[in-house]
Amino acid sequence: MTETKTCDVVRNVNITISDQEENIEILIVSCRNNSEFFSSDNSESGQRLHISFLAILDYLDSLKPKVQRIQNAMHKFDFDKNVQGNGYRSFISIVGYALKHTNDLSERILNKRDSMLFRKAALTKDIESCSHLLASLDTCFTHLETMMSWSEEGNLFPSEERSPDELISYADSINRYCFYGRNVGFQYCDSLKNIMKFIVLSMAIFSEAYYSQGSFISKATNSFFSTTKFISDPELVAKRVVNISTKADVEFCKAFWFLSESEIMNQIPSFISSSVAVSKTINLPAEPLFINVGDKEIEVPIPSSYIGKRSVQVRLISHSVHDGMMGESKNKAKPASPGLLIHCHGGGFVAQSSKSHECYLRDWAKHLKIPILSIDYSLAPEAPFPRALEEVTYAYCWALKNHSSLGSTGEKIIAAGDSAGANLLVATSLKCITLGLPPPNGLFLAYIPTLVNFVPSPSRLLSMMDPLLPLGFLLRCLKAYAMPDPSLLQNKTVNGQANSDTESFEEITESDLQELQARKSPVSDTSDTLTYGSLCSNLNDENEKDMYLTVSDIEKSEKQVSDFLEKYVLESDTDTDATKMIPSEQEISTSVQSNEYSIHSRVITFVSSLRSRISNIIGSPEGTREVPRDNTELFEGPSKFHDDFKFKAEADPFLSPILASDDLLKQLPPVKVLTVELDPCLDDCVMFAKKLKSLNNDVTLDVLKGLPHGFLNFSMLSKEAYEGSIICVQRIKQLFNFPSDD
Repeated sequence: MTETKTCDVVRNVNITISDQEENIEILIVSCRNNSEFFSSDNSESGQRLHISFLAILDYLDSLKPKVQRIQNAMHKFDFDKNVQGNGYRSFISIVGYALKHTNDLSERILNKRDSMLFRKAALTKDIESCSHLLASLDTCFTHLETMMSWSEEGNLFPSEERSPDELISYADSINRYCFYGRNVGFQYCDSLKNIMKFIVLSMAIFSEAYYSQGSFISKATNSFFSTTKFISDPELVAKRVVNISTKADVEFCKAFWFLSESEIMNQIPSFISSSVAVSKTINLPAEPLFINVGDKEIEVPIPSSYIGKRSVQVRLISHSVHDGMMGESKNKAKPASPGLLIHCHGGGFVAQSSKSHECYLRDWAKHLKIPILSIDYSLAPEAPFPRALEEVTYAYCWALKNHSSLGSTGEKIIAAGDSAGANLLVATSLKCITLGLPPPNGLFLAYIPTLVNFVPSPSRLLSMMDPLLPLGFLLRCLKAYAMPDPSLLQNKTVNGQANSDTESFEEITESDLQELQARKSPVSDTSDTLTYGSLCSNLNDENEKDMYLTVSDIEKSEKQVSDFLEKYVLESDTDTDATKMIPSEQEISTSVQSNEYSIHSRVITFVSSLRSRISNIIGSPEGTREVPRDNTELFEGPSKFHDDFKFKAEADPFLSPILASDDLLKQLPPVKVLTVELDPCLDDCVMFAKKLKSLNNDVTLDVLKGLPHGFLNFSMLSKEAYEGSIICVQRIKQLFNFPSDD
């Protein structure tokens, strides 16, 4: 039976549709007053103010009828009458926020214009920016009406295949600069506006360092001056961010998002998040895995696409130690938890890890009081589809079989993910159903992309103004995952067998190491890392059925990691500067003999060397990275989208779950989808939930207001984001049938 929930609202100020016309009339009166006042001001700023207010009045006249037409039809695309949310509604709300933002500024000018302290020059730029904002929204609504004409009633995606050129032409026709300068974050709740401004500023400053050339000193000097100029010039920031998001490749996206994996950022959860008793990484070796289903023994495919057989890294997080939890003392351990949460992180399929999502996972562990197993899957473009799906499926099945070693009885296993991670968990569930394996008992999906392809929708147009997920970044990430580089195709598996078996030392390449760096979260001195070498195979005694690692097991595990590091890293990476951080063979031999160079320190050294690659990228001499010889081509040229943004992915249900057959979707467990009003993937969520509802699946949908895509990562910094995280916890509790706190 389908269940529906009333949409939860998380916002300081909720602007309703009924307020829209009143807000427009108030703004018209204010702008007319200001325009008349400054018409007699012959100074440059005075005339610019006069013209800007006249322009706002013109844009309001053009925008008003378009808004009314969209308002009249937007209800047709909702999930149901209780959950009102879709890309058309989002733009109506954005107009409301833009009107309020512009009216607040106009009123401030109205009240301060006669004062001797009136900052005419600064406010001139502010009101000009607002006029550009309304002009861009007017263009957006023209495109929204076209999109609506492409769709059947209730369908947020075009009814017929549309050319990528159409979406690109739309993007190129919209002035995106006004969204990333003085107006950045206008559409978000108050607690996130400054965070969005900081992110946009950081992106601009980071791009200066990333693409600069010369010596370390010259780069440091340039970075200092660029920081100063960006802080004082919002227009320059906007121009840089728009051009970077349009022209930079996926490696820039990875490098920028990798900042969340820095050592400083990795320490933040320890200070501001809930404390946990367990937070450790476990490496699952790529070895045969069988699951008993009834009287059948089903073999789980070993991940092998593109990069060969590799271990899969997972992170175990628990607020308390539970009985049976591997590597933990039995003293004072709580009884095994009846539930287990399988988590998969977001990051556009190309970045981030369980560590970068630990800030809210620690809080979830506290509220849910169950162990959480977060999966660190391999990342695109080095490991495109279906590699990540293979690893998530393998890790889920491993947890299904070995839940007792994670401190759970396995009575109920729920899967929860955000963004790309949510996509992978739905695909994993579909894959399990196809293989005859039991899927999770429930799915919690936060702002999930369910159609991974170059397809327009109203909400995807929101990426034109998204600080975290600009359109260029969104398209680069989707293409990197869905459309592998032709050079990788030769290593793709054939009938389950990898052409390139990376267990062979000779076939470890530079790209393999870059992939390993991308998918492994940094390990600090306080990390607890275990290599899990089949617990079941190590149990030679009935008294060892508790599945704790013995001393000999740990020694074997350490030897495995030691052999791996020595064989695959120390010998295969000798041509890079990063190896200067790794001790020589003689130094290792000497230190091992003296027990000074432990396996733990070697892991730390290894990860540190990988982390240094990002530093080398930024500080490397010219030639290590493709950079335009004249930076003006990248930073100052026109921000037009190139043809390489266009792509057409296969209609694969494991890539785009919304394309799965009805028979397959009917077998999914209860699903709870949560998204946000300002999410470029909002329409993906709405259409997926509507499809499940039409099949009589147990599905709910929440649409939160005022929050961005990826808001969970800001739950420790924003009151509204934290409230959104608590709603996520409540929905997960409902899947577990736990009593809710509210």
